[in-house]
Amino acid sequence: MHLRLPELGEGVHEGELLNWKVKVGDIVTEDQPVCEIMTDKATVELPAPFHGKVTELLAKEGSVVKVGQEMLAYEPNAGAATGKEPKKSALANAPAPQASVPMSASPAAIPYAASSASGSGLAVAAAPSTRKFAREAGVDLSRIPGTGPAGRILREDIERVLGGGTGAVSGGTPSIAPMVLRQTPRTSITAGAPGSEERIPMRGLRKKIAEKMRQSKDHAAHFTYVEEADATALVQLRNQSKEVAAKYGIKITYLPFVMKAMCAALKKYPILNSSLDEEKQEIVVKKYVNIALSVQTEDGLMAPVIKDVPNKTILELAKEIQEIVERARSKKLTMDDLQGSTLTLTNAGSIGGVFATPVINYPEVAIVGFNKIARKPVVVNTNGREEIVIRDWTYFSISLDHRVIDGAIGAEYMKEMIRHIENPALLLLDTNGS
Repeated sequence: MHLRLPELGEGVHEGELLNWKVKVGDIVTEDQPVCEIMTDKATVELPAPFHGKVTELLAKEGSVVKVGQEMLAYEPNAGAATGKEPKKSALANAPAPQASVPMSASPAAIPYAASSASGSGLAVAAAPSTRKFAREAGVDLSRIPGTGPAGRILREDIERVLGGGTGAVSGGTPSIAPMVLRQTPRTSITAGAPGSEERIPMRGLRKKIAEKMRQSKDHAAHFTYVEEADATALVQLRNQSKEVAAKYGIKITYLPFVMKAMCAALKKYPILNSSLDEEKQEIVVKKYVNIALSVQTEDGLMAPVIKDVPNKTILELAKEIQEIVERARSKKLTMDDLQGSTLTLTNAGSIGGVFATPVINYPEVAIVGFNKIARKPVVVNTNGREEIVIRDWTYFSISLDHRVIDGAIGAEYMKEMIRHIENPALLLLDTNGS
C-alpha cells in the first residue's frame, strides 16, 4: 500500500520534501511523523495514517511532491505490537486525497534535515546553520546529545561542548569535548584543488526565498525611491514611551511608529496597498492593511504578518511585533502568521546601512525600507535664520512596481509618510493613524 501526499491547505498543490523521519524497514505507528514537507505557506510534519512496515521510499529528499503523489510504500500491520487496528484513511491507496490529515504544529518554514555526521554514518537532527557551526568548529555531531525537540542538536549544545561542558550527560561525568572534537590535521588548500569548495543544496527555506525573489524580479517592474527624514522627534517620543511600555512588559521599538506612518500615508495614496491580477488585468486595491515584517532568523529571512494595523494602538502593535518576532526566531510561526499581507516593511537599521533597494514581496506592489538612525550635523532654518544643529537623521527607501505605481505617486506617498515620522504626535491622534 502507499502513502500519498494529502492536501496541505487551500491553494497548496505541492510541497518540498525536506527530510524523511523513517527509513526502509522501520515499523511505523499510527500518527508517527514520517517526513517534513515545506510549502509556500509553512513547514509541516506529515503523520502516518497507518500502522505497518516501510518497504520503500518513493520520493527523494529535496524533491517537489505533488498533492496525491505516492511518497512511501508500506506493508500494513507488519510488526504491530498491539491489537489496535490501523485507522482507515483516504490517504492510503486512494485515487486522490479527499481531506487533509491533521498536521503537527511544526515551525513554519524551518528546515531541519537529518544528515550523516562525518565519519560516523549515524543520522543526526540539526538545523543547517547548526551543522555549519559544528563543521567549522571541528565537532562530530553524532557524539553530542541533543537537548532540542525530538533530540535535535542545538547550537547551545555545541557551545557547551566547546566550553568543556558535558552536554546532556549527568553531573560528575568527565567532559566529552575530547571525544567530539575531530582531530583533523591542518593543511594548506591550493585554489581549485579538490575539497577547496563546498556545495550546499538549495533546499527548504533558502530555496523558497530564492523562488520568491526570482518571481518578484520576473514579474514586477522595480524602481526604488529614497528620501531622508529628521527623526529627532520620533527618537524622543520613543524614549518617552519606553517607561510606559515596560510597565506592561513590552519592549517598544521604532517599528510600530513607522507602521502607523505607513498607514497614515495610505489614506491619501491607497494605490500602494494593492496587487496586480495579471490574468484579469485588474489592480486590486485592498481596503484593509496587513503589514508583513521582514525578520532575519538563523535559517533565513521570513515575513510574518501584523494584521489590521490601522486599528491598533502603538502599544498593541509593539506587543504584537515583539511576540511575532519571538515566534519567528524560536520557530513557532503558524500558517496564519505568514498569510494575508498587503504591504511590507523591512528594517535593516539595527544592523546598519544608509539605505537599501529592497525586493518587492510579490504580488504586493510596494515595500518600505527603514534604515539606521544616526546623529549628524544638519542645517535647519529657525525663524528665517540658518544654523547648524545636531539631529537624529535617517533615510527611508521604498521599492515600487512601476506597472502600478508612477514615480510621482511613490514620491508623494513617501513625503506624506515622512511628515508623520517628523511629527509623530500626529500618529497618536486616533487609532487610524491620521
